[in-house]
Amino acid sequence: MRLYIRLTLNSIPIPFCYQHLLTGVIHKWLGRGNEFHGIGNLFSFSWLQNTELTESGIALTNKSYFFFSSNSEQVIKKLLNGILRDPELFNGIKVRDVQITDTPSFQNVERFILTSPILIRKKQGDNIKHITYKDPEFDELLTINAKSKLRRANKVDEGLFIEWDKAYPNPKTKLVTYKGVGNKATLAPIIVKGTPEQIAFLWTVGLGESTGIGFGSIK
Repeated sequence: MRLYIRLTLNSIPIPFCYQHLLTGVIHKWLGRGNEFHGIGNLFSFSWLQNTELTESGIALTNKSYFFFSSNSEQVIKKLLNGILRDPELFNGIKVRDVQITDTPSFQNVERFILTSPILIRKKQGDNIKHITYKDPEFDELLTINAKSKLRRANKVDEGLFIEWDKAYPNPKTKLVTYKGVGNKATLAPIIVKGTPEQIAFLWTVGLGESTGIGFGSIK
């Protein structure tokens, strides 16, 4: 399921690195000390959509929103209840309204646009390397990560394969700073091959690492 959360205008400019603020709001709505904190396989959420850039930060418009997705009806209900209790976000923003949509039906091959970049990391000795579309192992590691999400949810992972769309002319890397830590991530359309059930699951939980803090959300 997916919640499309429409927002009021902000009264204070939003900082360019706002991802931690949005993550904090999500966990506030889910409840303090919630059991979902840090568990990336239960949900994903987009960055703010339909915004404007100004010299002092980001400004919302009358069409601004973000979405929250989960394969768990329990998580969706918890978030809705949290919004009803306290619809405020940050910088003067409030929830205007919420639209609930069911997970769509998918084919065996789907191409997706991202609404937040994909984070993939690999340990190399004592160091951590950020893997992007420029690395030949990106597709393989992205697929391995997705299969691990499926297994944790007790779902079949056989036959799944994910790759970035090599025909896309303008793939990008993006350095995302989260609480002072830089993360090099990928922005490019993604092709997912698998069963409709596998693809539907990934549409809700997102791709790559750290979907629980706003990476890897699928439009």
